[in-house]
Amino acid sequence: MLTSDEMAVVDANSEALGVPRKQLMESSGNAVARAVRERTAAGDAVALVCGRGNNGGDALVAARFLREREVTVHLLGRPETITTEIARENWTALTRTEIDTRIVTDSRGFELGTPALAVDAMLGTGITGVLREPEATVAHTLNDADCPVLSVDSPSGVDADTGTAAGPAVDADAVVTFHDAKPGLADLAADVTVADIGIPAAAETFVASGDLLRLSRSPDSHKGDHGEVLVVGGGPYTGAPALAAQAALRAGADLARVACPSRIASEVQGYAEDLIVHDCDGDRLAPAHVEELLSRAAATDTVVLGPGLGSHDETLAAVESFLADYDGTAVVDADALRVVPDVETDATLVCTPHQGELRAMSGATADDPAELADLVESFAAELDHTLLVTGREDVISDGDRTRRNRAGNAGMTVGGTGDVLAGTVGALACRLRPREAASVAAYATGRAGELVSETHGPGLTAGDLVAALPRALDGE
Repeated sequence: MLTSDEMAVVDANSEALGVPRKQLMESSGNAVARAVRERTAAGDAVALVCGRGNNGGDALVAARFLREREVTVHLLGRPETITTEIARENWTALTRTEIDTRIVTDSRGFELGTPALAVDAMLGTGITGVLREPEATVAHTLNDADCPVLSVDSPSGVDADTGTAAGPAVDADAVVTFHDAKPGLADLAADVTVADIGIPAAAETFVASGDLLRLSRSPDSHKGDHGEVLVVGGGPYTGAPALAAQAALRAGADLARVACPSRIASEVQGYAEDLIVHDCDGDRLAPAHVEELLSRAAATDTVVLGPGLGSHDETLAAVESFLADYDGTAVVDADALRVVPDVETDATLVCTPHQGELRAMSGATADDPAELADLVESFAAELDHTLLVTGREDVISDGDRTRRNRAGNAGMTVGGTGDVLAGTVGALACRLRPREAASVAAYATGRAGELVSETHGPGLTAGDLVAALPRALDGE
């Protein structure tokens, strides 16, 4: 079962895999025509009421597959305002046939006629809110018609995710939806059919450019709306926490803070003037710092815990103490991962191990990506946390659903890429659910590596990835 947002991602990922939307529309239209034929007889009159988007486009395609029916196509609005190129192409194709096509610019003049079946293809999934004109009046006309109504994808006016309507809506007798069921259709008093339209399983399994649809920034945004990240790291290493924090900024966080031992604070600050650095007395993170860190963490959206911390006993004890008392969202990386299996925490964790670190956490590994995905899913369920296991193919799982990421290249074995990934997850976790944040971060970081390799070949650095993140997240 997929929400409308998830379905949009799957559609886009399908196109990224080489199955164009035009091909999917042909399959969808064929499915609609099949549903019409199942409910009518040869020679019956069928009225197709089409909106100006891809939902209407599906019905425009269907009209071409209904040669044995007396078809009338009603387009709601002027043809030049059809919103997608493929829907416009299908309207143009229809106007060159003998099919009866009518343009409805004023709902007061809309006449449905007396068809044996009416097809509602005004608005599909992803369109919410109160129906406007001419759709509102046409919805009333369809509901008052003396014939059954078949809706395409979702009844117009009904939220496909919730099954509710904010105002007038089509009271459909039947619905043909595509690829997978939608949660809001389950409780409708309608016969719902799910049609296979040829979307490959890989469109759901693999993270791809379609997943970037999860990201959005309102033009009315204010400072802080896109999150604040606190990186807790450093001690033996200075570059790691700085890379993670800079990646968080490049991945869209509004603020990035670094809490690190005082011995290296000035060095971390020197990497970038954009970082806000808080120093903790001493050479390494220790239990004495935990209370202060918890206070700072409470004022941020996401904590990235681990980059450059090292594995000193005092440091690991501090990590364990922090997680035991923290109840927010944390990305756990590097040496900090060691304490995760044994700590009881109310925090929402995204753990980002490579396979060696996964084994140190007592997780099992495998060379075969599909086998590894199953093992990671089982271990994520056991931990009750989200895992992002990096490798030739990254595996992301929260124990319920598992994704894989193929973006990236062999040049990304260079040191520091894990810190960039952790910071990217931290930024995205301010806005997305953990599994989604980890999935998009894995893809974006891998894609950044691909972009950098176009000019640097295998000689990329982690800093190069940071600079390329905005391009990757913008879908380049």
